Amino acid sequence: MTTATATTDRPDVLWYTRCPVPSPLGIAARQGWLAQTFAEEGIAIESIIDSKDRSIRESHFDHHLAWSFRQGGNIPPIWARANGRATRLVAITWTDEFQAIVTLPGRGIASIEQLAGRRFAVPHRVNDLIDFHRATALKGVVSALSLAGLTTEDLTLVQLPIEESVILAQGEPSLFGLRRRHPYFREVEALVRGEVDAIFVKGAEGLVVANLIGAQVVSEFGSHPDPKIRINNGTPRVLTVDAALSERRPDLVLRLLEVVERAGRWAEDHPDETVRFVAREIATSEEAVLASNGPEVHRHLGIGLDAPLVEAIGHFKDFLLQWGFLPGDFDLGEWVDAEPLRALRAGKAAAPEAAVLAAA
Repeated sequence: MTTATATTDRPDVLWYTRCPVPSPLGIAARQGWLAQTFAEEGIAIESIIDSKDRSIRESHFDHHLAWSFRQGGNIPPIWARANGRATRLVAITWTDEFQAIVTLPGRGIASIEQLAGRRFAVPHRVNDLIDFHRATALKGVVSALSLAGLTTEDLTLVQLPIEESVILAQGEPSLFGLRRRHPYFREVEALVRGEVDAIFVKGAEGLVVANLIGAQVVSEFGSHPDPKIRINNGTPRVLTVDAALSERRPDLVLRLLEVVERAGRWAEDHPDETVRFVAREIATSEEAVLASNGPEVHRHLGIGLDAPLVEAIGHFKDFLLQWGFLPGDFDLGEWVDAEPLRALRAGKAAAPEAAVLAAA
């Protein structure tokens, strides 16, 4: 396979990746629209996360490949930007999901206040550059504790080392034929064994785990009215592109936004099909998707760059910096590239006017 280098403005291949979550990019990929759109430009599409080459798969997290774009959890792209990776944030999708602190019955924890003095599980992936599972769990417990005026100083954070990398090759025997390891396997193990008293879970996968172990909810805040409580790795999700695309081929970024926005509009008109697509993305049931993301999930797969969305990313960036997940700060305004989305919206606004003039 021939891949493009950063020295040409005519790439043969664009690399893309998305997380296994509800996203318009995921719908566009599964519908075949992504490949079709760029085939019209004479460009092939290759999936980063499905590559057999680990060094390519790592770009799902560190965004190192030229001519690439990504939509999914926001910790990896924020981390990559803080580490000097030349990327641009071109759109944001906000889809709320189940988020909760759970325990097991009989542990005597029925409220957030009763977390005080207890042990909370913090997964720690010791061999991964970006420990987004750890950051996600910490943001979850910080949000929950804040609702009762508590902080992490009021409980014990139990680090759970995980030596296995999150970047596993498909087909490894330990996956038993599945695409990836379940994200909460170590926390559940610690909870069941009595090593910790509570864990954080989110999304359809987290909801299924809670159901499986007969968990008791201590605090559920995935639909809390304060967006700063809900903000985490998956809320909101960002669409980022590398500098080669942003600087040398903004026309391709515009095409990308066109097809992603098309997927969001399609989702609004096809609620049942959307739930099926999302369930396939996550590798879970449609019932779990509806329970986690709500019956209106199909209405929340659009893209935007409105000020509240950008502010949410800024708030979470500051949290990651405060907790030591980033090597340093960066200017959020310089990361955001609003021009492609502005051009897309301007083009759509001009189209009806052009049609009227043509008819006249």
